[in-house]
Amino acid sequence: MIDIRRLTRAVSGRLGATWQRLSTTQRLMLRGIGIVGAVLALGGLAGMWGPRAVASADDGLGYTGTAIRSQFGLLRQSLDTTAGELEITRIELRRLEAIVGFSKRYAIPADMAELVYEAALKQGLDPELAFRLVKLESGFRPLATSHARAVGLAQVQLATARYYDETITVDRLYDPETNLRIGFQFLRDLLNAYGDVELALLAYNWGPTRLKEMLAQGRNPRNGYASSIMDGYVGTW
Repeated sequence: MIDIRRLTRAVSGRLGATWQRLSTTQRLMLRGIGIVGAVLALGGLAGMWGPRAVASADDGLGYTGTAIRSQFGLLRQSLDTTAGELEITRIELRRLEAIVGFSKRYAIPADMAELVYEAALKQGLDPELAFRLVKLESGFRPLATSHARAVGLAQVQLATARYYDETITVDRLYDPETNLRIGFQFLRDLLNAYGDVELALLAYNWGPTRLKEMLAQGRNPRNGYASSIMDGYVGTW
């Protein structure tokens, strides 16, 4: 389960620790021209110490530039590592921000928001669409049961679930993680099959076979289900 305060402190601490490890030169480079620019600039400078770095016999010093090249190489490697750490931190912050945002918008615990968010990503779904569907289907109630015997957060019927897992039982379908995994996988398959969000949602609601029959009969399958979910929805995936 996610602890928002603890995760926020951990991410902030990680970012601070990364910054503290930087030398004064690295910090100035990050502030001034950015990590990428710094690496490129260092790469160019390091290249200058190639063939031209070897001293001629006339200079009397025998200077080869080896120490300077080594310093540039170490600094560039350090910056590469720092860039990777900062990118990981940014990804964690974006994830945390998204989870907290959904938690506040739907007035649900952060643990529930995290569960839906991660389940959506695992099935390649836009989290925004996933949250809208769960809100309409169950109101985020894991034990929700419909008159059609659809159960759980994503209101999955046993027959549908057994298409993906022949051993599934109704009791297991009430498990939030299992329910979301199967429900979101079903929606993902419908999106792939229809190539249209509205039709995929209608198929999720009516069932693919029933929707096909209605369309073949020239009947309008729109019943307000898809429009409720899509109201104001702007797909990002």
